[in-house]
Amino acid sequence: MALVDLDSVLGCLAVEQTSNTTWTAPNIEMDYRRIFGGQLLAQAIALGAATSDGKTVKSLSVLFPREGSLDEPLVFDVEATQSGRAFAARRIHAAQNGKTFFVAQLSMHTEEHGIDLHDPPPDSGAPEAATAEGSTMIPWATRIVGGVDLQDRDAGPADYSFWTKVDDRSLPDDPTTHQALASYATDLNMIGTALRRVDGLSVADAHNSLHTAVTSHQMWFHRPFRIDEWCLITHHSPSIAGNRGFGHGEIFDAGGALVASFAQESMIRPIPQET
Repeated sequence: MALVDLDSVLGCLAVEQTSNTTWTAPNIEMDYRRIFGGQLLAQAIALGAATSDGKTVKSLSVLFPREGSLDEPLVFDVEATQSGRAFAARRIHAAQNGKTFFVAQLSMHTEEHGIDLHDPPPDSGAPEAATAEGSTMIPWATRIVGGVDLQDRDAGPADYSFWTKVDDRSLPDDPTTHQALASYATDLNMIGTALRRVDGLSVADAHNSLHTAVTSHQMWFHRPFRIDEWCLITHHSPSIAGNRGFGHGEIFDAGGALVASFAQESMIRPIPQET
């Protein structure tokens, strides 16, 4: 059962300017009182678009120094670092009780056309061949390639892929909405992917025998796409070391075009057990 609904996710993109440099936006309300990092990724994209007329996000780099609370106001400071004809840069900062919990650097770009080449997608089959599975945090269709269960504690390859599509409505043509929802969906599964290679542990052990949290996230958008059409999101984690997991992934549209890439680092720290 989903913990959030699509209207709430779309609603959090309604950023509102409150002064020359500050903005606010709604939180996605959940019983779990920590702000979901995917919400902040999506809102960073909305803020970039709102402060860069005619440009869309081409890349973003985000740090999560500490968790944000749903019980405190959400205020973003946006710095217009650079504004040019083709490119722009924005820095976004958010704090609660005087403590920074979110920092983002965005690069914006006006659409241009030139050489267009990319690697092919992995052989993941058609969406219809994947395992339909509801996600607690993605309130639209998800289909898991190979039926992989990230809750499984048996060791396996550190790979995970799923098809996803907003299937209950047509979204507006505005590319910001599609980028924001795709970025939201990339924040969920990399820790679980990293833990797949660890025998006897899985993401099911988070908050019990493991402390886990995303510490940084990067995205690059290569081509226009629609998230209300099937997209394949892939994950691979080549390393866990020093209580940190690292992984990277790609997003392909249904025609096989590489539309985005992402990378994530996280804290994966064993909780000392009483003896």
